[in-house]
Amino acid sequence: MKLHYFPTPAATNTLSTEQLRETFHIGGLFQPGAVIAHYTDLDRMIVGAAVPTSAPLGLPSDKEIGTSFFLERREIGILNVGAGPGIVRVGGVAHTLATLDCLYIGLGEKDVTLENGTAGQAQFYFISTPAHAKHPTVLARRADVSAAPIGDVTKANRRTILKYIHPEGIKSCQLVLGFTEFEPGSIWNTMPPHTHSRRTEIYLYFDLGDNIAMHFMGEPHATRHLVVRDREAVLSPAWSIHCGVGTGAYRFVWAMGGDNQVFSDMDPAPIASLR
Repeated sequence: MKLHYFPTPAATNTLSTEQLRETFHIGGLFQPGAVIAHYTDLDRMIVGAAVPTSAPLGLPSDKEIGTSFFLERREIGILNVGAGPGIVRVGGVAHTLATLDCLYIGLGEKDVTLENGTAGQAQFYFISTPAHAKHPTVLARRADVSAAPIGDVTKANRRTILKYIHPEGIKSCQLVLGFTEFEPGSIWNTMPPHTHSRRTEIYLYFDLGDNIAMHFMGEPHATRHLVVRDREAVLSPAWSIHCGVGTGAYRFVWAMGGDNQVFSDMDPAPIASLR
């Protein structure tokens, strides 16, 4: 399990392209027959993926977690971003996740396995945060989650934010998770951008195909950028903006951990302030 420790804003401004990518960008998450996970100091969030093939996969048990099993002191959100259904077993109970279905599993669940469905195309993306209390396992289906579009088609940012794990949806200790999808012709996400010093955030860009996303990060007055491809993640410290634009259609998963779960708790970074 790779560890990610983050530099200060001033130090970030001195990083080369490769150093910036090594620190804030994660590729190679989705490997057939394997679980890949990264431990970050962004509110101790763990980001990873599992692509089961012929055999079930378990959650990581690396020494970096510091407990006897993965969810001993943690909670987790799992989203199936694959093209076919998969199965997550929790304490022997099977939960079938179709594409873009989300499963929350709370603190204390020891026996968790991830399996492929009959189509053999499940790909599980997961985010885990520390937890202080137990919440029940809950499955949210994409078909049951609705949200009104936001943004402006004339600014190419007309999109729908779908919230799964949040105070009015699946309850958790601190994890907040959902994904954003775009209307045809819209390619800008989270623009105008913001920061939120009380929470940190991780993006996963997916359904990009052969397109790329230009992800912008850094302080509003000293922005940097990362070139991101399909099923690659970006880590966003509390001081960094996080927004991007694609060369074609895409979706992205957003997940947050920190002091609160209020989705609107943001510090705006007006477009006029960006440099």
